[in-house]
Amino acid sequence: MNSPLNAADRLIALGIEAEKAGNLQEACLWFREATAAAPGYAAAHLNLGIGLEASGDTAAAIQAYEAALDIDPREAYASYNLAKLLYTQGKLGRAEELLRRALQRKRDFPEAMVVLSSVLESMGDRAQAQSTLETLLRDRPDYTGALRNYALLLARLGRWDDAEAVLRRALAAGPADADLQCWLGNALVHLERTVEAAECYRRALRLRPDFAEAHCYLGSIQVDLGLLNEAGTHLDRAVALLPSLAEAHLGLGNLHHAAQRLEQAEASYRRAIALDPEFVEAHANLGHVLVASGQAEAALVSYDAALSLDPEYVQARWSRAMCRIPVLRGPQEDLAGSRRAFSQELAALERWFDAGRSSAGYRAVGTQQPFWLAYQEEDNVELLRRYGRLCARLMASWHVSPGLARRDGGRIRVGIVSQHFRDHSVWSAITKGWLGQIDSRRFEVSAFSLGGAEDAETQFARSRAARFVRSVGGLHEWVAAIREARPDVLIYPEVGMDPMTVKLASLRLAPLQAASWGHPETTGLPTMDWYLSARDLEPAEAQPHYAEKLLELPNLGCYLQRAPVEAAAVDLEAWRIDAEAPLLVCPGAPFKYAPEHDAVLPAIARQLGRCQFVFFTHWARALSDRLHSRLAAAFAREGLAADRYVRFVPWLSRPAFHGLMQRADVFLDTIGFSGFNTALQAVECGLPVVTREGRFLRGRLASGILKRLELQELVAAGAEDYVALAVRLAGERSYRESVRARIEARRHVLYEDAAPIRALEEFLAGAAG
Repeated sequence: MNSPLNAADRLIALGIEAEKAGNLQEACLWFREATAAAPGYAAAHLNLGIGLEASGDTAAAIQAYEAALDIDPREAYASYNLAKLLYTQGKLGRAEELLRRALQRKRDFPEAMVVLSSVLESMGDRAQAQSTLETLLRDRPDYTGALRNYALLLARLGRWDDAEAVLRRALAAGPADADLQCWLGNALVHLERTVEAAECYRRALRLRPDFAEAHCYLGSIQVDLGLLNEAGTHLDRAVALLPSLAEAHLGLGNLHHAAQRLEQAEASYRRAIALDPEFVEAHANLGHVLVASGQAEAALVSYDAALSLDPEYVQARWSRAMCRIPVLRGPQEDLAGSRRAFSQELAALERWFDAGRSSAGYRAVGTQQPFWLAYQEEDNVELLRRYGRLCARLMASWHVSPGLARRDGGRIRVGIVSQHFRDHSVWSAITKGWLGQIDSRRFEVSAFSLGGAEDAETQFARSRAARFVRSVGGLHEWVAAIREARPDVLIYPEVGMDPMTVKLASLRLAPLQAASWGHPETTGLPTMDWYLSARDLEPAEAQPHYAEKLLELPNLGCYLQRAPVEAAAVDLEAWRIDAEAPLLVCPGAPFKYAPEHDAVLPAIARQLGRCQFVFFTHWARALSDRLHSRLAAAFAREGLAADRYVRFVPWLSRPAFHGLMQRADVFLDTIGFSGFNTALQAVECGLPVVTREGRFLRGRLASGILKRLELQELVAAGAEDYVALAVRLAGERSYRESVRARIEARRHVLYEDAAPIRALEEFLAGAAG
């Protein structure tokens, strides 16, 4: 007998065959005929719903599932399928009810339990969601769907170690899966294991080459590792594949910021925020780039926006305090007031990081630093001591055991941690001499290169170090790499310029730790035992300026090798420089020029008459523009037009810079925060230097060089003396030429001075022994 149910079953079978062949439209026609043949047959409506859902007609599929449930309210698959669709529409209460009904009818229904866990989490009941998944995984420990949901839930709970373990179980249980690889990479990023994370993203891309998120996350890691070219390739690809991916625009912002392209960085962050107004990290990073541009008030707005979205976002809370230190002060700006504001913010930060927040505080350390304090000619030791104690307290959550005591006998193991094993001022002045000259028979030197960029200087460093470790990844990997080397002494040529350097320096990774003057200011860190400075660079009784014990190495404290001067011809006319006028080079970055010294230049101009002051446009163009405006006001106060005297030229290559100095008459050192490498280059070019000896190490770098050359007469006692020296050198050719001759005759004393190296060796041997 050909009953309606039998006819419907035959039609359903035809529909299923069409569905398997990929003919969804035909399948739905067969299923509709089945519902017409047996309107009260729940299976016909269920299969029609499945076909409609597969073809993308969600509304019709919901109607079909509802029809099936009207006939059989306990039909498990109709309940499950309808619940899935209602979940995607945010109808969570009904979805939960249907899923529980399905599980009552069919107790072994893992798919329904997985979707139920998602519904429960969306309803805010993470505990029930977690319990549901754990119950399922007890019965089916390798069920991939449950493992995926459980890992994502653990990630949202911040349980990254557990999330990693579950994701690895999921990857082992099922076929290769690009999503799982990407999620594992995300977990490893949060665990500070970025190199491992990068490999996960690469595996995801091998499985799915057009995976926009994997391109984005891999590019973002490469920015952190300093691999900017590779990062750009992946981030550009991510944006091309998915222009609405806010994280990709954030990554591009980070890339531009790292490459010192501030305007592009700001535009990328604002694009990320436009795409996702609640993107906390984008608001905070926009604050960072605004700080670098000298826009502190605008940065505060960005940090406050981040904190309004997430009051516990430690990086924004930290940076909000650090940006109270002005990058480039205006002439009327209250220096004492800004220092009080920073002190108050620091106190608030110390209180805010209570026991409950301290465990996450390590993420904030180094995000922004009190770098600009050094450019104020004030005693910063107490402020930096408080800052250093806070850094060390927050980094203590890593529970790094103290450095191992030295073994008897054998070479002393010395580690050098730096971002700058390349052509950089810190490398040239300090680190290169150590690596090149220290006695390898007595000392085993390991170089830990935090930066990604490499050049010929990097190759030299690699050839001189017993161990050269480069760009291993995040904090976890760097701590492991340094601990593996077991250094007796760990030296940081600078602390205060690089986030990872600050994090590592805030830990106790060796029995003895020291910093040096790559950033010429105390670190304030209780984890730093010594500060390696130089006798010619320090004032008398300098110890009170340091939280560390001060060691003054002989003379300039460093071993320098003279580099050949390869000067390129410069076109002064192209820069609107009067080639017939006395030419005074002003080489400092904008933030080195304190407003209290602005009157010096118009005073020189008034006495000289026709002259040209040559400044260099900084990569943060806004800072140069603000300095130009400030100088224009200073000249106007003296009744002079700055445009007649002041020129800003592009940032120059080294040969062009040397060519300009060879054409110049005087080198005007910055007052309060002196230049070392620039002053040394002036000496190499035979250009007379005028400086004023400052109160602290950072204001005495050029004066140390001049005293070593027995040219103390070029070290001014004050502003009037500075002006008089500059005017005499620029205006009296015979005097200027005599100074050039004396520079030529004495220049050799600056180079290949072994005394600081031998003193450093004796210090290391005594301290490590």
